[in-house]
Amino acid sequence: MDIDETLSGIKLPEYSIAPQDTEAKNPPPGQFPYVRGIYPSMYRRQLWTMRQYSGFSTASKTNQRFHLLLQKGQTGLSVAFDLPTQMGYDSDDSVSFGEVGKVGVAIDTVEDMKLLFHGIHLGEVSTSMTINAPAMILLAMYAVVAEETGVDPSLIQGTIQNDILKEYIARGTYIFPPEPSMRLITDTFEYCSKEFPQFNTISISGYHIREAGSTAIEELGFTLANAREYVRRAIKSGLDINVFGKRVSFFFNAHNDFFEEIAKFRAARKMWANMMKNEFGATDPKAMMLRFHTQTAGSSLTAQQPENNIVRVTIQALASVLGGTQSLHTNSKDEALSLPSEKSAITALRTQQIIAHESGVTHTADPLAGSYHLEWLTLKLEEEAQKLIAEVEEIGVLKAIENGFIQSKISESAYQHEKKINNQERVIVGVNKFEQKENEKLELLKVEDKIALDQIAKIKQIKETRDQEKVDHALKRLAEVAGTEENIFPFVLEAVKLRATLGEICNSLRTVFGIYKPSFTI
Repeated sequence: MDIDETLSGIKLPEYSIAPQDTEAKNPPPGQFPYVRGIYPSMYRRQLWTMRQYSGFSTASKTNQRFHLLLQKGQTGLSVAFDLPTQMGYDSDDSVSFGEVGKVGVAIDTVEDMKLLFHGIHLGEVSTSMTINAPAMILLAMYAVVAEETGVDPSLIQGTIQNDILKEYIARGTYIFPPEPSMRLITDTFEYCSKEFPQFNTISISGYHIREAGSTAIEELGFTLANAREYVRRAIKSGLDINVFGKRVSFFFNAHNDFFEEIAKFRAARKMWANMMKNEFGATDPKAMMLRFHTQTAGSSLTAQQPENNIVRVTIQALASVLGGTQSLHTNSKDEALSLPSEKSAITALRTQQIIAHESGVTHTADPLAGSYHLEWLTLKLEEEAQKLIAEVEEIGVLKAIENGFIQSKISESAYQHEKKINNQERVIVGVNKFEQKENEKLELLKVEDKIALDQIAKIKQIKETRDQEKVDHALKRLAEVAGTEENIFPFVLEAVKLRATLGEICNSLRTVFGIYKPSFTI
């Protein structure tokens, strides 16, 4: 890395001068605009949720991993779904061939969801689900599992990612065009604000924007530009900002530049608080508090010398904690090569636990506050991100996505980063400097192709035992409602209860909404 600039390219002075009136601009933790944290005592009162992202193979296999991690001290669940599930296809669909259970768990019906959480009380655990285009359907399945296992669905807690804008920008697991996709999201906001009041109905993600190659500035700016659009849509649909705002959460990346990452989290809280209060008129402090989950940077992990990844993840996790995260996933050392093995997943969890219980950094809120460098960098990140937001606002968020403006910015940043690595302007230990011929041989997790046959057999059995006439009627009714302005969620819920599959529900919506095909190339 260049010694005179951050990863975002912010030029650094040889020494930092404290910004004027730092204390006046940054009140104590727990006070607006929450630069120093959303709670007065932060981790002295309660540690962040240790939420390891897990999912592979079948629901039963992933359930075993959940129980293992909970036994080892994990305090929340986080579900990774396979690619067909993310794209709204069943395991028996021809397009799913070779992908079932490979990058996450396969969920075709509510029966899979039941197996996924077997032996776990949904009224006592918080669950995060990284799902976007079919987020409404997966949340409906989760709620049905709660109800059918004796838990009042109004008590379920957790988060669905449900952030489709970043899918168009960075990740690609979209199904429908932007407008109907936004309609599904606001319908979810509306329904859940009444029926699942403790569930966060969106996690606005900068993580995947960063993984696509953005800088910290772009991660911050584009994420908050997306957030502004979601808030506008929620208000337009009639939701109260002081109610809806409490259920908005964020998901950020923790990358290698230690101080820049801490400053990014602090700047994000300030920008969100000011946006909610000054632009949208929120009056409830909880609606102005930016709560966020963090994941260490998967894109920073290397296949070469994988043990080095433990050190990288430790530094990134420490930045997350010093930045005031509410929830954290630490990547495993083998994730540049495969999904995490059981052993490496436990090491990743232990990394969090050592930071929490041995390092002493939890003893005071925002312990780096007052550092000349950190305060200056926090203001600099805010300033640069605001410029970027202004550019997006001038175009319009959806237009800036549809014409490729945002994607082009990220692509250029990714190119420049790789160029600097190739030129050794940025050192990646074990990759372009300090290489070694022999690497540690790891026992990698492998998902067998035959699990697809198990999923296909389960789908066949469910279709043979369900009331097909009722399913057909529910799917037809869902398509009819999709063509109106009526809230879709109750009709998805009914189809789920009748054991309609994920793919069947998505296909009903595809007949009305169509599918999205980008009109630009980068």
